[in-house]
Amino acid sequence: MINETPYMTKYAFITGGTKGIGKSVARRLGKMGYNLLLTYGTDSTAARRTCSELREECRVEAVSLQADSSDRGSIDVIARYAEENGMRLDAVVFNAGLTCRDRFEDMKEEEWERVFFANVHFPTFLLRRLLGRINEGGSVIFTGSLMGILPHAMSLSYGVTKASVHALVRNLVKCLSPYGIRVNAVAPGFVDTEWQKNKPAEIRRNIESKIALGRFCDPDELADVYALLIENPYINGEVIIADGGYSYK
Repeated sequence: MINETPYMTKYAFITGGTKGIGKSVARRLGKMGYNLLLTYGTDSTAARRTCSELREECRVEAVSLQADSSDRGSIDVIARYAEENGMRLDAVVFNAGLTCRDRFEDMKEEEWERVFFANVHFPTFLLRRLLGRINEGGSVIFTGSLMGILPHAMSLSYGVTKASVHALVRNLVKCLSPYGIRVNAVAPGFVDTEWQKNKPAEIRRNIESKIALGRFCDPDELADVYALLIENPYINGEVIIADGGYSYK
């Protein structure tokens, strides 16, 4: 059982925690002494490798759990794992999400609903199931997006769902207040994850020209924002934008 390990007693749960932004957040929290439960979608090999790296580098426990955020059954999988292992959580990070890049004219209702479920419904009802396992003084963080604030033509469903996430965070403040749990969100701009690094150089240059700092965000820089929200006991109900000074030109 995860709570019988000799590691420190703080625990963080991160959806989509084995790659990209989630992996950087996991590493940052691991260095702060948090044991880690990380979910992943399909790549079990990468998940095992990430956990091994985190155990070696941070000297904390790191466990991965397969859970698809577009599958209702994954809520039961995660909740059952937490219950069976008697987990008490100090930090919960809802980072996993989906997008759909179909044109508005070509959008299908099923894809629209799939993105909404993964980005809004899944974390909402998973949080409801985990609520009794989050310690008083704990912190819940959602990954929002700059696309939920500034209109963008790349993905209508993604932008609308991330705007919903921002509204969800502000409304959850009152729901979580009786439990002594804070809730915030981080709204990243363009972060230099593997997906972004694979973009054509011309597109990257075009994006960088719209960022005041002239570059994409390093994932470790973004992870520091999550760490701040988890550790600062007075920040509550905020959506922190981390976009390097982005504007449409």
